[in-house]
Amino acid sequence: MDFNMKKLASDAGIFFTRAVQFTEEKFGQAERTELDAHFENLLARADSTKNWTEKILRQTEVLLQPNPSARVEEFLYEKLDRKVPSRVTNGELLAQYMAEAASELGPTTPYGKTLIKVAEAEKRLGAAERDFIHTASVNFLTPLRNFLEGDWKTISKERRLLQNRRLDLDACKARLKKAKAAEAKAATVPDFQETRPRNYILSASASATLDDTSCPPSWAEWKEEYPGGWRPPCFFLLPLNPSVTRARGCLSLPKDRKLWNDEVDKAEQELRVAQTEFDRQAEVTRLLLEGISSTHVNHLRCLHEFVESQTTYYAQCYRHMLDLQKQLGRFPGTFVGTTEPASPPLSSTSPTTAAATMPVGPSVAGLAPPGEAALRLEEVTPPASGTRKARVLYDYEAADSSELALLADELITVYSLPGMDPDWLIGERGNKKGKVPVTYLELLS
Repeated sequence: MDFNMKKLASDAGIFFTRAVQFTEEKFGQAERTELDAHFENLLARADSTKNWTEKILRQTEVLLQPNPSARVEEFLYEKLDRKVPSRVTNGELLAQYMAEAASELGPTTPYGKTLIKVAEAEKRLGAAERDFIHTASVNFLTPLRNFLEGDWKTISKERRLLQNRRLDLDACKARLKKAKAAEAKAATVPDFQETRPRNYILSASASATLDDTSCPPSWAEWKEEYPGGWRPPCFFLLPLNPSVTRARGCLSLPKDRKLWNDEVDKAEQELRVAQTEFDRQAEVTRLLLEGISSTHVNHLRCLHEFVESQTTYYAQCYRHMLDLQKQLGRFPGTFVGTTEPASPPLSSTSPTTAAATMPVGPSVAGLAPPGEAALRLEEVTPPASGTRKARVLYDYEAADSSELALLADELITVYSLPGMDPDWLIGERGNKKGKVPVTYLELLS
């Protein structure tokens, strides 16, 4: 491994310097470059999007897989980039137990027959649940994960880079401010017309540098000793080590105004470079933050797909249970039959609300309410207004002659009659007509 000690020390120094600067900003001891209000709103919106996306993702995972151990197992398989093993659903496991119980208790007994019928229904429910979990994972969970693991990581990286650029910019501003203050202070110091470079003194001989009397202790004594600026002859420049100069009592000249002017020019150049880099990084980060709106649009589409898959799942569950109750209603005996009244119908005829009020007992056999008992289909005429087209979602087998058998994806004309059960409509296909359940239809505008 190529271990660069100099780079490590440099990075550590930069990190420490920025940590000190950031701490001073928190305590109000250093100036801070503030972002505009629009940029701050974009940052707050992005943080809010990330937090709520994480919460929605976790809760959706709980909804689809309530078992925490199974969720941990799926997470590990995903991180190891391995295929998640197939797992039976609770409905399928219940169907297996019921089928085994019927085989052992007697499949010809009323209880055994019922167990077999319920097991078949539970198996279909388990398959529907499996399809729903897969569809929801692909259409809803995957886009949310992609945002958190892809787009959000990119945004976070650019935000950290912007923070470093801002700290560099503020450091350059502070450096320029100090240089200007030193330049102004140097301008107030009296000018002795000293043109020699720093750390150089005038000496009469090379050996004189080792003599304590060769350098006057101060410029005041030098001027008293040589009034009028007269200097002894044969002087030449001799460089002195700063430590030796201090030890011998010789005075090192401070930076003159030219050096401070150069320092100010250098600080201004660094500030311009830092400002350019900060502006460029701020623009890149702004574009990424504004892309959160596109993320919301994508998540909205995924949310609609999740709702559609959930609606389809519950409609399938309702259909399977409706078929099961029809089958159980044909069995004689005391184990069949629930004398509980059907739940009151709702005024809405949408598939979602109709599925929410699944009828129980013999009423699910497709029998019409008392007011429709004498309904004769050949005498039924469609109303002058109110007919609509509908697409059939699933195959439906007519329970009696008053109902109309349906095939998936076909188009039929439907309408309602006064006093009719809101869970049913009159459907027409060519010369055939009959009652059809609302939950099997998608009403078209």
